[in-house]
Amino acid sequence: MIRNTFLLAASAVALSASAALAQPGRGAPPGPTLPPTNPQALPVDRSAAPYVRSTPPSDATIQKIFEEGMQRSQVMKIAQTLLDSIGPRLTGSTDADRAQAWMLANYAKWGIPARIENYGTWNRWKNGAAFAELLFPRVRGLEVTAMGWSPGTAGKWVEGSVVMIPEDVVTPEQFTAWVPSARGKFVLLNAPQLSCRMPGQLAEFGTIETRDRLRQEQSALSASFNQRVLAGGGPRAIQAKLKAAGVLGALTTNFSQYPGINKVFGSPAQEVPTVDVGCEDMGLLYRLAANNQGPKIRLMVDAEKGPEREIGNVIAEMKGSTLPNEYVVLSAHFDSFTGGSGATDNGTGSLTMIEAMRILRTVYPNPKRTIVIGLWNSEEQGLNGSKAYAEMHPEVISGMQMLFNQDNGTGRISSISPGPFVHAGAFLTRYLGELPSEVTQWIRLGNTSPFGGPGGTDHTVFVCHKAPGIGTGALSWDYSNTTWHTNRDTYDKIIAEDLRNNATLIAMLAYMASEDTQKFPRDLVPQGNAQDGTPRPWPACPGPTKRAADSNR
Repeated sequence: MIRNTFLLAASAVALSASAALAQPGRGAPPGPTLPPTNPQALPVDRSAAPYVRSTPPSDATIQKIFEEGMQRSQVMKIAQTLLDSIGPRLTGSTDADRAQAWMLANYAKWGIPARIENYGTWNRWKNGAAFAELLFPRVRGLEVTAMGWSPGTAGKWVEGSVVMIPEDVVTPEQFTAWVPSARGKFVLLNAPQLSCRMPGQLAEFGTIETRDRLRQEQSALSASFNQRVLAGGGPRAIQAKLKAAGVLGALTTNFSQYPGINKVFGSPAQEVPTVDVGCEDMGLLYRLAANNQGPKIRLMVDAEKGPEREIGNVIAEMKGSTLPNEYVVLSAHFDSFTGGSGATDNGTGSLTMIEAMRILRTVYPNPKRTIVIGLWNSEEQGLNGSKAYAEMHPEVISGMQMLFNQDNGTGRISSISPGPFVHAGAFLTRYLGELPSEVTQWIRLGNTSPFGGPGGTDHTVFVCHKAPGIGTGALSWDYSNTTWHTNRDTYDKIIAEDLRNNATLIAMLAYMASEDTQKFPRDLVPQGNAQDGTPRPWPACPGPTKRAADSNR
């Protein structure tokens, strides 16, 4: 009887839906898809972009690269394995080892000599799932993610109360007096968000009074929590003190402006199991603790943190046939944090370069100059992999024709920066002018500018050594809030058409740089003056941090 009733109800729903679709104006075919609303996603004004061709390319190799990259692309197949099967690639982790070994196997299959080039050590880490449950004053699951390099709980559930460092603990002496009372408990280390609503919703619906109150209260609460952690020695030093006191674990949060999205980082300095807690759940635990309602949770972190072990970069190269001591470099960092799959930071940048190298090997196997691809390790800890490569390979620095780097999300490359090099704009204009308009119509070529110093991404390391590193900028797709270091940085965020475009563009630019009859001149624009009117000096080029023990991250 229950089954028959269910079938009758299902049939009624289906008939109702069919009737609704048959009504005039209901279920009609959608109209034409409209262009994107972001101006940066539209084609450039050709009057300001003389490099956009009005005729097909005349270079046969360029045409072959375009066809290989756009019609026979392998990039999404490579992406699926990297991001779904291997996943995030935290420096020192067993996942990073798997990713590097997989890349060596790919290069071997494509006939490209490759190696792992060790340069230092970092903590070993085996990623694992994290689970948490509120046990009192009510029962519910909690959304948690293990922070990178967090110790695990040895495969066991651990239970304890949730506490905060008291508001009046603001000095090291007060922290030392308080911390023994946290033994056998979990400590909230970050201020929660008072509201996990999107800023856009607050702007749309919130009164001025509501928004002012939330801003003021959030600022005060965050400042208070920061002071309490500073009393414990700061975010790094506090971990050892928590461990010595017998604390069960540390609870953190880093809201990324949208419900369900948190930024997940981590530090080798973590000494107790440390998890990122979802915004709503962190607020719940805070309110329960602040109101003396005795929250108790249980936690299991199935991760393992180990001692420092060797780490390195994955380097592959196709030797130049006539100018083997001059170099074109494809650059991207291969490491990631652990919240998602490291898809757009920087899976897409790495995939762009990997696919570009595959295309070049297929279409242009005997380059004029040596073509190197560097998949850097430990970018997230201070550009360490690329700094180490620059330090270990002065011959590449001195012989570099051009380096191309990509590291800001899944979107189509829409800008290229010549940096501080006087002649880079002319060289790039000439290169772009040989490429199909299907690719160049999206690109805005920037202006030269003084060099502010290494930071942000890897090409700046090489620019610091006055080698021509070229940064490529991509459409953001709300990268900063949606995917950058978040628990939602996953395969589905990749835009296949954009990634094919990017890999094909880089392959063609690498070909142009390799074949160029002119060696790139390294004249630099003036650095300008400091505030006191004296000439601003060229920035210092710090070396890599080669041990986790020496890191301040």
